Amino acid sequence: MAVPQRRISKTRKRMRRTHFKLQAAGLVTCPKCGAMIKSHHVCPKCGYYDGKVAVLNGKVVKEEKKPAAPAKKAPAKKASKKAEK
Repeated sequence: MAVPQRRISKTRKRMRRTHFKLQAAGLVTCPKCGAMIKSHHVCPKCGYYDGKVAVLNGKVVKEEKKPAAPAKKAPAKKASKKAEK
């Protein structure tokens, strides 16, 4: 049910509306190209994030895994003196 306009004071009405405000977006400059971007997001201009290429020509770049180092062979056991005799 609607409340008559005069029944709510201007102060009370304005206090209720204090939450109806716009939030400022957290914008930072891209260290690579200098464009304004949202913080913790990939730059839409150059495609970099955290100093690394994240998007290249519109495609997401996945981090390439380095090939694992070959396993080292265990040194051969020396023959015991008893086995030689």
